[in-house]
Amino acid sequence: MPASDSPTPYRAIDLRGAAGALLASLFWGVNPVAIKAGLEDAPPFRLAALRFILGGTVILVWAAGTGRLRGFRIAPDEWRPLGVLGLLLAVQMGTMNVATTMTTAAHVAIILNLYAVQTVVLAHFMIPGDRLSLRRLAGVLVAFGGIVILFGRGFSLGGPTLVGDAIMFVSALILAERTIYLARAVQRQDPVKLLLAQAVVGIVVFLLLSAIFEPAATRWTGRLAGAIAFQGFVVTGFNFIVNLWLLKHYRPSALSALFLTQPIFGVVAAAIVWGEPLTDDVVVATLAVIVGIALTQR
Repeated sequence: MPASDSPTPYRAIDLRGAAGALLASLFWGVNPVAIKAGLEDAPPFRLAALRFILGGTVILVWAAGTGRLRGFRIAPDEWRPLGVLGLLLAVQMGTMNVATTMTTAAHVAIILNLYAVQTVVLAHFMIPGDRLSLRRLAGVLVAFGGIVILFGRGFSLGGPTLVGDAIMFVSALILAERTIYLARAVQRQDPVKLLLAQAVVGIVVFLLLSAIFEPAATRWTGRLAGAIAFQGFVVTGFNFIVNLWLLKHYRPSALSALFLTQPIFGVVAAAIVWGEPLTDDVVVATLAVIVGIALTQR
């Protein structure tokens, strides 16, 4: 898939795009539960490194098998944007894993998916024609209102998840920025370069951070293997490939309408797997984020 000198025009969401977005949404929604499981046996940076080693291998095999590595080379002016993209991913994934150790899987699913609303706000300033209308602004306020309810509950309970929730909020904001950056970069650069840059930078950064800050040993269990396999094969491999294709053909704000199912998948999975209660604040915050995302769509 060669790079193009001119951007590919965005098109309206069709059945193919909707199916791809919903399937990716399911996997992303369940991902916090998988991360929580992996963190039982490995520290956050090491878990991220293992995820990207496997995910990067999947991407490399896919690229080689589809002939996308023929004539592969990185031009001098491509190193900087690829490095920035990789660092954005590393910071976002690192903060997400650290935050997940400090809060519940349900909170992760709700707050992380706020990135869809944050994407709409950032797109207003960064993508021509993606304007923040009054209706979309109302959606932003509704979604953030749900997060305020979630944070308020943390305060009232003495803040056991408050720090983790705050870090996750920052991670969501970085994810929104990365989504916009990808949406612009994929119009002009080979998607394989974008995928491999994220994987390579992620592996290097997380291995380095783990070596410095994580002396604890890894417990090699079936649970850890399953968590890494899901995050590596499905989320880092399959979902990254599908997400780049979606961003190349559809507006990020339009895709957000389909991604609004992610917090539902995440909260339900957290209740089933970890037995996390569906408290009033969790339900209200989930609905607020979903309604907010829906309102931000045209």
